[in-house]
Amino acid sequence: MGDEARTEARNTVQIWRGLDEVPDDFGRAAVTIGNFDGVHRGHQQVLAALVHTARETGSKPVAVTFDPHPARVHRPDTAPDLIMGIDDRIAALAGYGLEAVLVLHYTLEFAAQTPEEFVRNVFVDGLRTSAVVVGHDVRFGRGNAGDLSTMQDLGRQYGFDVVVVEEFREKDPGPLTEDEGAQRRCSSTWVREALDRGDVHTAAGILGRPHTMHGKVVHGAARGRALGFPTANLDHESIGHIPADGIYAGWLVDEAGTRWPAAISVGSNPTFVGVTRQVEAHVIDRPDEAPEDFDLYGQRVAVEFVERLRGMVAYRGPEALVEQMKVDVDQARRILATLAG
Repeated sequence: MGDEARTEARNTVQIWRGLDEVPDDFGRAAVTIGNFDGVHRGHQQVLAALVHTARETGSKPVAVTFDPHPARVHRPDTAPDLIMGIDDRIAALAGYGLEAVLVLHYTLEFAAQTPEEFVRNVFVDGLRTSAVVVGHDVRFGRGNAGDLSTMQDLGRQYGFDVVVVEEFREKDPGPLTEDEGAQRRCSSTWVREALDRGDVHTAAGILGRPHTMHGKVVHGAARGRALGFPTANLDHESIGHIPADGIYAGWLVDEAGTRWPAAISVGSNPTFVGVTRQVEAHVIDRPDEAPEDFDLYGQRVAVEFVERLRGMVAYRGPEALVEQMKVDVDQARRILATLAG
């Protein structure tokens, strides 16, 4: 599905933030469930199967997801950073041909439902489900006691079909892979591992698109501007998994939807003392001749990571840093020009 088709789909999909928002006249649903963090290519394969199943059964495709992420409820101190926030997750899900996305508020009380109680409350009574589309590793209900066999038994009991989707596997180019041809199941965990080592190229391969952060542009220390490289600094409440410290080529997308080529810095610049970790993007070849027309402050922007250029290095003073920044910008410009062309 192209970008225009996805945009149209997002504009028509229904978003329900609870079972009480499901319309009485919605009809029968074909359903899949999951956390869908990242909405990666494995998730996309399930969503494609869901839409096909809905078409074959005369039902409407619905994705059921949870907010907050269950890990943040059960183990808040060790829960992983999310690849994307709930609003971005909904928007991504909506772009794959769904009729609706149901977001269930996840609490310890909700998690206490037995597998049968969950299926009866959500699938049978809530969504009048005709088919459930899941992977082999599906788990649900109290203590994740429900598995694929449980789902199939409950399907026979309550009259819905269970469609099983084979896992989506990709070649793993990571440093821990001994076999160059090794295949690995696409997962949110794999995306995080790639981002944590700065391998945004592998992360994009798993996601099917560049990894993206969203945040509000705020004023920083203005060091970049003083050095001739003004940056858009994302606030510390920005949403999305932060890649490893380093310099990246990527894109900044402003509120108007304009995509600007950018050199992105992640980390605390070691050349200067007392700088906290941050994400900042320098728009390449920005229209500085009319700065009043290029004011990003206060805007909520997206920052897309395309390629890591280097790690963070401490330079002997601003002059050496400026020379390296010129090299970084030139390299980023070449990489992005190739992609744009």
